[in-house]
Amino acid sequence: MIDRLAIVGATGDLTARYLLPGLAALYAAGQLGDDFELVCTDRKDWDTDTYRSWAGAQLDRLGSTWPEHARKQVVSAARFQQCDITDVAAVKALVGGTAPLAVYLALPPAVFAPAVSTLERAVLPSGSRIVLEKPFGEDLDSAVRLNRLLAEVVPEEAVFRVDHFLAMSTVENILGSRLANRVLEVIWNSANIAAVDIVWDERLTLEDRAGYYDGTGALKDMLQNHLLQILCLVAMEPPVSLGERDLRDRKMDMLRSIRPFTDADVAQRSRRARYLAGRIGDRTVPAYVDENGVDPTRRTETFAEIELELDNWRWAGTPFRLRTGKALGRDRMEVAVRFRDVPHMPFGHAGEILPNVLRFGLVPETLSLDLIGNGPQAFSFAPLRLAAQMPPPDLPPYGRLLQEVLTGNAALSIRGDEAEQAWRVVEPVLAAWDEGRVPLEEYPAGSDGPAPRRRPDPD
Repeated sequence: MIDRLAIVGATGDLTARYLLPGLAALYAAGQLGDDFELVCTDRKDWDTDTYRSWAGAQLDRLGSTWPEHARKQVVSAARFQQCDITDVAAVKALVGGTAPLAVYLALPPAVFAPAVSTLERAVLPSGSRIVLEKPFGEDLDSAVRLNRLLAEVVPEEAVFRVDHFLAMSTVENILGSRLANRVLEVIWNSANIAAVDIVWDERLTLEDRAGYYDGTGALKDMLQNHLLQILCLVAMEPPVSLGERDLRDRKMDMLRSIRPFTDADVAQRSRRARYLAGRIGDRTVPAYVDENGVDPTRRTETFAEIELELDNWRWAGTPFRLRTGKALGRDRMEVAVRFRDVPHMPFGHAGEILPNVLRFGLVPETLSLDLIGNGPQAFSFAPLRLAAQMPPPDLPPYGRLLQEVLTGNAALSIRGDEAEQAWRVVEPVLAAWDEGRVPLEEYPAGSDGPAPRRRPDPD
């Protein structure tokens, strides 16, 4: 286990909201000892005392979800060192010594390439690891170039392209539910499953993130990484084990099976939109283009939806719909597996009976199954929901990710070829949107999103 962690960009939002609390959770669980070193760096002209005061305030701001001793251990372990990540001499001082360390690049994606180039010239100690947040690259070409740069610094097994969705306990429950339960395993195919919806709808608006979001958009921010990763877990073939190679090989097979978009497909199977002014609960929300820092000429989408088809034996004929949106009327974060109707309904009025749906709630963490139960009269039927609240995880997602980084278990990180393949899936959509071949729709904040498309009348 590595006992040195360097956070580059240690005064940013990612560190404040996720990395410091993740470390506090590890201390609370007894996963880190007194010899753990936390080197925090940024371009700000701070010293260690200033940083410790700031870090303590960030942990206090987020509430007391961990013991006081864990908070104190994080603060006392932190050592601040001013550093420009593009300055080779400064980076050499940062990584000095022969002991391996994990370098967490808590930076905007556009800075990854110059940061990795500097790490190469500074020469990391043998056994070191590099951690990068999503999105990995800005398109396929940049992802390929970044992979080549990383390969010159550390071996592939030492690169952690982290996606915190993979560390969510409910997402992992998808694997347990479908692979460890025979009642589900035998019906987990297109013969029984009509469609799968992977949804991340949220009431949150831009929340002062225009500097990042307005140059990224919903498709790159959520679909290309988070939701495609969930799709992998839902649809991949059973791995031999949950070890790093077996799990990631099966995920890669699943991504390669996605049918490439044609020009006609993009128009029919993708949607984009952005929110107008409206109300969400008791809040009045301005239109996206009026949010602070937004450039309206970029035509950035806040809602994105794509429908994917898989060309393999298990899933031929089952559509997978991935959807995300901001400023919607309700939070809906779930995987909804819709089963086909029974072949024959002997009770009549079959059209009134809703389909069976298995729902994996991502936030909050729930598992439910929609069935048909008895109604109040003889041979009458009513919807019945069986629901369970998932037990709380031992560690929050970022605590789990940091644990995997420090112990060297890369099973929950994204392999280089996997990151590139995910870009190949969405690039035709991005190109069509850039060229205006798919209209940018609009929806009022607080609504359910853009109006449903009218299906063509049957012949």
